[in-house]
Amino acid sequence: MGAFSEDGAALVWRGGHETVRIEPWGPDSVRVRGTLWPSVSDDLPGALLAAPPPSGARTELAADVAWLVNGQITVEITAEGRIRFTRTADGAVLLAEVVPHFTGPPQRRYAPTGDGTGLHRIEVLFAARDGERCYGLGQHQHGKLDQKGAVVELIQLNTEVSIPFLLSSAGYGFLWNNPAIGRVELGTTATRWVSEASRQWDYWVTAAPVPADIVRRYTAVTGRAPMLPEWAAGFWQCKLRYRTQDELLDVAREYKRRGLPLSVIVVDYFHWTRQGDWRFDPEEWPDPAGMVAELDRLGVKLMVSVWPTVNPASDNYAEMNDLGLLVANERGLSVQLAIWDRGAGNHRTMVSFYDATNPEAREYIWARVKDGYYKHGVRVWWLDACEPELVPEQPGNLRYYLGAGLETGNIYPMLNAKAFYDGMRAEGEDEVVSLCRSAWAGSQRYGAAVWSGDIDSTFEDLRRQIPAGLNIGISGIPWWTTDIGGFKGGDIRSPEFRELIVRWFQFGVFTPLCRLHGMRLPGSMSGAGQTGAPNEVWSFGEEAYEIIRQWLGLRERLRPYLMATMRQAHTEGLPPMRPLFLTFPADEPCWDVADQFLLGDDLLVAPVVTAGATQRPVYLPDGTRWLDAWTGEGHRGGQWLSAPAPLDRIPVYVRDGGAIEPFASLSGTGGAL
Repeated sequence: MGAFSEDGAALVWRGGHETVRIEPWGPDSVRVRGTLWPSVSDDLPGALLAAPPPSGARTELAADVAWLVNGQITVEITAEGRIRFTRTADGAVLLAEVVPHFTGPPQRRYAPTGDGTGLHRIEVLFAARDGERCYGLGQHQHGKLDQKGAVVELIQLNTEVSIPFLLSSAGYGFLWNNPAIGRVELGTTATRWVSEASRQWDYWVTAAPVPADIVRRYTAVTGRAPMLPEWAAGFWQCKLRYRTQDELLDVAREYKRRGLPLSVIVVDYFHWTRQGDWRFDPEEWPDPAGMVAELDRLGVKLMVSVWPTVNPASDNYAEMNDLGLLVANERGLSVQLAIWDRGAGNHRTMVSFYDATNPEAREYIWARVKDGYYKHGVRVWWLDACEPELVPEQPGNLRYYLGAGLETGNIYPMLNAKAFYDGMRAEGEDEVVSLCRSAWAGSQRYGAAVWSGDIDSTFEDLRRQIPAGLNIGISGIPWWTTDIGGFKGGDIRSPEFRELIVRWFQFGVFTPLCRLHGMRLPGSMSGAGQTGAPNEVWSFGEEAYEIIRQWLGLRERLRPYLMATMRQAHTEGLPPMRPLFLTFPADEPCWDVADQFLLGDDLLVAPVVTAGATQRPVYLPDGTRWLDAWTGEGHRGGQWLSAPAPLDRIPVYVRDGGAIEPFASLSGTGGAL
């Protein structure tokens, strides 16, 4: 049996060697931490901002139970240390720890890692609920919107973004405020959160009657995105890869000659001398400042790929190694990844990572980036391979400034984005956009935009991007996109791929960021010579080009509406791309629709994700009237329709009386490519 005490606004329980601390952390929200160490630590890395001053929270202590009440949420802890969360108004249970068997072990399990560090493998177990649906958890490629029943790995991988925030249909939000490698098991008999190596467990829970309020409260305590710059809402052109300054400028000029909208053009990897030099190769990029100046005259921003990798032969490696600015290994040399780098024969070279968890290392890399890129006028950053991308995947062998790899590894991409955000802000810049392949809870406050990584060019992958984008938006990341057309496997001569890229463009026009990218076929795919086939909008045949051209025009027409949704993301934390239930929680079918979405509150989008389809089912949420965006025809909500979807069109509906009017028809050829 344990004992209760109060510490300011916090409720503390101690039993045996374990200490649990429960405290208010924002309206209707609490933070709960526990450890076998002598006391709960305030100094461990996490996603939460400083707690707002408690307002109206109160504690009550009895002999065998104690409570902390904070608005709509009440936390109860028994003398045995078991915790449950209830809705204050009616006592309904939201979330409760469970003991799997009366003989033990208890609901919280600690197992020593066996490495002498005092870290533990920690599990926290909660009772499952019949009918509960679970959303969020970052971006994953399993294709599920509702993740109940899934086992989700908490680790950063290419295409898999770990953000350990869960929104429950039962009326609560849960943040596992722990950057350790682990997993969450959303079983039918229990929900289990696991950290492979930690000093303490740490989570945050909020209660709210509607899911939008859960997202608002979560983003209030982890931070909200800055206001998206207006230019970033336009079209971004990218390919793997433009090899020279002349090649890139020719593409930008051709967009302008054709009268096509273009906001951003991208310099991908291997534009550098060596990884870790963080500068342009002067043979292929002889005048970066002149290039940026011409692009500025064309109204186009230049985005440059910056990797966190450092070649031992680079100019900076020796100094960084001497200063302890590289990620170390628990066993062996400070080398983490095998990757192609520049050099004779494109030899495979072992490279290290700068340690983004080290403030000195973040300042160091920004100083090099400032000298290599910023001074030439570059202001937009592509932070690729920022999981970091380990080959092989051995996080347990890493030692970061903040701690062991298993203990802190998931926070790396967030702090990498912080390096560029802090550097830009120190230069007086107030528009910071960094395209990141990975993120963690709180990355959004550093201007991190996320794309879905190196996915395949297939209709199945296109389908999976819809729930992936919806779940990462719920997880706090409003700036999200995909490689339009998928990253790998698209042959620009193929009728099948030409159909796919049209359908992907129709989806991409309605995503928060609209970016064409890919490693197209046929083309060179070898080492630093990788260029791929052309990947501009006129590269896929005349029929596809005519359709895509008109959809780019629609994107331009949508930008004022999109910017209004971006302001809502900035002020309230609500994502622009939303699952139906976020706006229509009382309409039961909206919780299960995974292949359509809302852009803001007033625009419903139903992408075509099946090859050869010319129609598709669409659900119109109840409680409002919907207008077909192409014809203006009205439909009552609360029904399924079979909507026409010829090649040049997908089903789109606008809310009657909302902030956007029907578009009228796009002209186009329809038919098959």
